[in-house]
Amino acid sequence: MPTGKPEITVNGPLKPADAAAVLELVRRAAAQDGVMPLSEHVVLQLRYGSEQSARNLLLWHDGALAGYGDTTDPAGGAEGEMVIDPPLRQRGLGLALGRALSDEAGSAGLQLWAHGDLPAAARLAAAAGFHRSRALWQLRRSLEGPVSEPRLADGITVRTFRVGQDEDAWVALNHRAFSRHPEQGAWTRTDLEMREREPWFDPAGFFLAERDGAIVGFHWTKIHSGTSESGGASDQGHEPIGEVYVVGVDPSAQGTGLGRALTIIGLRYLRERRLDQVMLYVDETNTAAIGLYESLGFAHWSTDVMFAPDAPAAAGTR
Repeated sequence: MPTGKPEITVNGPLKPADAAAVLELVRRAAAQDGVMPLSEHVVLQLRYGSEQSARNLLLWHDGALAGYGDTTDPAGGAEGEMVIDPPLRQRGLGLALGRALSDEAGSAGLQLWAHGDLPAAARLAAAAGFHRSRALWQLRRSLEGPVSEPRLADGITVRTFRVGQDEDAWVALNHRAFSRHPEQGAWTRTDLEMREREPWFDPAGFFLAERDGAIVGFHWTKIHSGTSESGGASDQGHEPIGEVYVVGVDPSAQGTGLGRALTIIGLRYLRERRLDQVMLYVDETNTAAIGLYESLGFAHWSTDVMFAPDAPAAAGTR
């Protein structure tokens, strides 16, 4: 049984051996909890190399890796994620790692993601002085039922993504479509290319809508194999499941029904692949998108939660 005092090292990009050890720890945690402890973006950074601005915290106990935390600085403050090796939980290691992440974030103020809304994560957040500040819903629907025909506005055509040709145009459209989204809107060509290297990437399921030769919308689908290798699946050991990975519409084409049509095109593609279920993620506060997805047969399945530090009590109050 580990008895020594834990040590935390702060790193920029990790050495390949350390990144591999973290990915193995992530695999064990996902198998234990039934949910990936880290987002797809962090898993990809571990697999292909961290951003220079990212801070990777390794927690060591008796010389062995016991936990991992990551913090980056997107617009609006630092965001982080963390995981503790399942056999070493409930020993104060999570609280120590969480405090180290907060210290690393400094004045930016750490916002910490917890995937699956597990009770243990909520207890740890409360003990560290954090409160629930944002939620990301996972919605699901069966593909066994009918999927309606897509209706495209006049002048809109749809084709699939061309690797090596469409990257820059897609990144520019993604920026416009998600200009107010703290994570999606910040994607770069490197973020896209990392995903092109993943086993699940298939341009046949990446649909682009064009008007007058310009891309004005897209629906990027994804198929999870049912293992943690997909880098972001919400649970492990399931049958293959499709995902409405990202749907984006240029501001100039919003209000035309293009988002709905593209979503339906992707659903019909995933159904043709003989998948039984499809999932997607949407912010809890995005009521317009939730309404659209519910009208297409989706229902709430699970929740990821972001925790933020409690505001300091005002002087003279109790």
